[in-house]
Amino acid sequence: MKALIALEDGTIFEGESFTGPGETSGEIVFNTGMSGYQEVLTDPSYRGQIVTMTYPLIGNYGVNQEDMESSRIHVESFLIKEYHARPSNFRSTGTLADFLKKNHVLGIQGIDTRALTRHIRVGGAMKAVVSTEDLDPASLVAKAKNSPGLIGRDLVQEVTCREPYGWQHDRPVPGSNFSTAAPGSYKVVTLDCGLKYNQLRLLTERGCSVQVLPASATAEDILAMNPDGIFLTNGPGDPAALQGVVETVRELLGKKPIFGICLGHQILGLAFGGTTYKLKFGHRGVNQPVKDLLTGKIEITSQNHGFSVDPQSLDKDEVELTHINLNDSSLEGMRHKRFSAFSVQYHPENAPGPHDSIYLFDRFIEAMK
Repeated sequence: MKALIALEDGTIFEGESFTGPGETSGEIVFNTGMSGYQEVLTDPSYRGQIVTMTYPLIGNYGVNQEDMESSRIHVESFLIKEYHARPSNFRSTGTLADFLKKNHVLGIQGIDTRALTRHIRVGGAMKAVVSTEDLDPASLVAKAKNSPGLIGRDLVQEVTCREPYGWQHDRPVPGSNFSTAAPGSYKVVTLDCGLKYNQLRLLTERGCSVQVLPASATAEDILAMNPDGIFLTNGPGDPAALQGVVETVRELLGKKPIFGICLGHQILGLAFGGTTYKLKFGHRGVNQPVKDLLTGKIEITSQNHGFSVDPQSLDKDEVELTHINLNDSSLEGMRHKRFSAFSVQYHPENAPGPHDSIYLFDRFIEAMK
């Protein structure tokens, strides 16, 4: 089934659907991971985005329940060079095509993904439309131009949990005030802005009892549970649109140890009084080099973000920069000098990706101790 991908700058790419008919819009981006496509698909941070994989062969190891990073797929559409319909892996319980169909997500193959990636690298991430139903290039370009994009959009409200839950037996269990959370030495309230399950797994493995709250939870709600620490998760959209969450975090500063990842890092930066900006084409993949300025060590990291905290906007008397990206020198980590609050822009939970940064969860445990 023929499919067209139309970018807002008028560029057209052609492919074919391997999941049936449909049409969708979003910001078109690329991910450089050679594996981990199921974790990418189920990462809530990709809400509102059309994802292109740069690795050419996708689907060869199928999908399985263990690699789910949330309860469903969040990407708007999935673009690849070549789909492998017969997975070969002992963990596989189904095909990528069936997984996409079940979640009503378009999968498109046969695209020149190298050309598309180069185009995004030069022109930057931009709005796009993918369709098997409208094959008129001019019509699709107009639709892409009129689509909402990501700037100024609060997408957290679309992916955050609707009700509180505890994390137990490797799954969410509805309940509040740690009543359904696995017992642990440290009580951690997680503010769900679009979390990935492996973050909760790693906290639980380190002796934490984890209570997850919707992003709309207030500082009073959180402090009433008397947690030992507060965890700010990743998530989609423009951090500058999350003024309510930012104000909540600002009220929590100095009350309990805080650890933020990705969007949580950006929210913490805004709570510190800084500003954020949109990167040209973002960082998405599992091979981003980051330098820990506190130790001098280099980490290979997993990343997925299109916005960044402006280091020049932070008060250097209050905030210490702890990590930088070695590709473009963008800010990758920081900590407050007076309050127990630190964060990183990348994903130390390694799902998918390297384990170089897992020490940050241990650092959070030490802060709570």
